[in-house]
Amino acid sequence: MEYADYADYADQRPKDEGSIIRAMKRQFAFAIPVFVVGGLLVSLSAQSGPPLFSTSLPKEEFAERRAKVLQRIGDGAVVMQGATESAAYEKFRQSNQFYYLTGVETPRAILVLDGRTKSSTLYLLPTNELMERSEGPLLAPGAAAEQLTGIEHVKPRADFDALVPGLAGRTIYTTVRGETVLMGTPDRANAHARAREADQWDLQGSREAYFRSRLAEKAPGATFESLDDILDEMRMIKSPREIALLRESSRIAALAHMEAMRSAEPGMYEYEIEAIGDYLFKSHNAWGPAYFGLTASGANAFWPHYHAAQTQMKDGDLVLFDYAPDFHYYTSDVTRMWPVNGKFSPDQCELYGIYLKLYQAIMTSIRPAPSLDIFKDIVRKMDAVMASSSFANPKYKAAAERFVESFRARVTTPRPNATLGHMVGMEVHDVQKNFTRYQPGMVFTIEPALTIPEDRVYIRLEDMLLITPTGYENMSSMAPVEIAAIEKLMAEPGLGQATRKKTTTTASK
Repeated sequence: MEYADYADYADQRPKDEGSIIRAMKRQFAFAIPVFVVGGLLVSLSAQSGPPLFSTSLPKEEFAERRAKVLQRIGDGAVVMQGATESAAYEKFRQSNQFYYLTGVETPRAILVLDGRTKSSTLYLLPTNELMERSEGPLLAPGAAAEQLTGIEHVKPRADFDALVPGLAGRTIYTTVRGETVLMGTPDRANAHARAREADQWDLQGSREAYFRSRLAEKAPGATFESLDDILDEMRMIKSPREIALLRESSRIAALAHMEAMRSAEPGMYEYEIEAIGDYLFKSHNAWGPAYFGLTASGANAFWPHYHAAQTQMKDGDLVLFDYAPDFHYYTSDVTRMWPVNGKFSPDQCELYGIYLKLYQAIMTSIRPAPSLDIFKDIVRKMDAVMASSSFANPKYKAAAERFVESFRARVTTPRPNATLGHMVGMEVHDVQKNFTRYQPGMVFTIEPALTIPEDRVYIRLEDMLLITPTGYENMSSMAPVEIAAIEKLMAEPGLGQATRKKTTTTASK
C-alpha cells in the first residue's frame, strides 16, 4: 500500500474499536489476531510462549521489501547475516537491517536473495533441544517456517556452506556498516568502527568485513556491493504500518514525559525521573529505551547528551528530559523542559516563552518541499516573532537573535542536503540517503537549542514529526509544551510522589 493509499484509507476508517479490528483484518489479510493499544493495531501470535515470528508486522510487508531489493540487484545476490546470541543473559534482539527484510528473530540466521531466480532462502541453526527446554522454542527450518515467514525456502544453516561456491563470479550485496540492535544507531556504529581501527590494541576487523572475506574466499571472483545503500534509501519512506508503530512509540514517550512532569519536585534525583521513563516504556510493552536517558537539571542541560543522572534537583531548576522507547523495532525521540517546582518563574517564562514561539515557527513551516523553501518560511516567521516580542533581559534577546541568525545562514549560504533535524525509524538517529526534499512518509525530529554559553543556559524541545501529503503530523503532541499546560499537568499527583510516599510509609513501620 503506497502512502497516498494509506491517506485515503485513514480518512475512511471506522472509528469504533471493533470495526477497526474487522477492517484491518480485511486490509492486512494475514492469519494472526490483532488488538488495539492506544489506537495502534498490534498483531499477536495465537500460541502461548515466545513468538516465532514478527508480532507487529505481517509477512507480506517483509515480502514486499525483499521484492524491492530483488528489483534493484539485477542478477546479483544478497547475502546477509543476522545478529548472534548475546554473551549475557539478555533478550535476543535481531539487527535492524536483517529484521527489516525478514521479521525473523532467531540468532545466527542467514538470508540469501537470488536475483536470477527472484527467490529468498533463509538458513537457520538446527533445533537446540536443551536450550528450548529452558527458554522455549525458536523458529526452525522446514515448511512450517516457510508458511509463517513467507520466505520461499527455510533450510538448515549447514546447507549455506554448499550454496556459497555457486556465487563465484557474481555480484554479492552485503551489509557494510556495523549491525545495530537495541539503542544502536548508524552514526554510533560507524564511530565505534573508527575507534577500533585507531586503537593499536584493538585491531580486530568488523564482523561484516570478516563475513565478506569468507564469502570472497569461498566464492572466487565475486565482486561486492553495499546492501546498506539500498536498504537505507528504502527505509527513508515509512510504510503505513511502520507509521502506526512510530505513532505508538511516540505516544508511549509522551506518556512518560507527562508522568515525569507530574512526579517532579525539588529534592528528587535525576535518576528518579529517568526511572519513570523506564517504567512507562516497559508497562506499554516496549523493548526498552531507544537511547540512554538524558535527564539534566540546571546547568547540566548545557551538555546536550548528559546522561549521568546523579544530581539532586533544586527548587528553581529547569529540567531537560530527553527519553523515548524502542517499540517493536521502531523508536521515537522526544524532549521536554519544565520547572522542577511546577511553576515557571518570570525569568523562565521570558526565556522559555521566546524559544517556544521560535520553535513553533519551525514546526508550522514543515511540509513536503525542498528544505531551502522551508528554511525561507521559517526565517520569515521568526522575524515576525522577534518584531512583536519585547525583552526584559538583554541576554535573552541576544540569544534569540543568534538563534534566528543560525537559520538565516541556511538561506543565505545554502548547504547541500541541509535538514531540519535527524530522521527517526528503526534507529533513533535513523538512516538518511540521497536526501533532496521532504516527502510524505518521512519521520524526523526537530531539536534546535537556544543557548547562553557564558551562563551555561540551554533550552531545547524535540518532537516526532511525520510529513503528510499536505503538511505534517506531530506524533508526540500529547506531551504539553505551553507554559500554562505544563503547570496544570504538574499540579496533578504523580507516580513519583506515590512511590516515595509508599516507600517512606513502609520504612517507618
